[in-house]
Amino acid sequence: MSIGRLPDHEQRILDEIERALRLDRRLDRRLRTLRVRRCPDPARPAAHRPRAVTVLLLLAVSVTLMVLGIVSSAPGVIWAFAGVWPVTLFAAFRLLCRWTEGG
Repeated sequence: MSIGRLPDHEQRILDEIERALRLDRRLDRRLRTLRVRRCPDPARPAAHRPRAVTVLLLLAVSVTLMVLGIVSSAPGVIWAFAGVWPVTLFAAFRLLCRWTEGG
């Protein structure tokens, strides 16, 4: 690959491609708001972006604990449900936000 100037026909093709890409507003917005993805910071739980599988697993555990708590009335199961349920709601909310932010 040469470092010098492109031939005229290749430069015209490149210019046409660049012009077409500049007209794509969606691509332009995504490139302007492009952020480097990092691992979630444990000190910032709101930055965590849960996956659908994680939310479904949390939901299954929450429903199981709720049913067991209703059937058995055991304080340990009820407290376990009380601890897992807010985490499930938070993860579901973050997942819905991710799905609706358009990207």
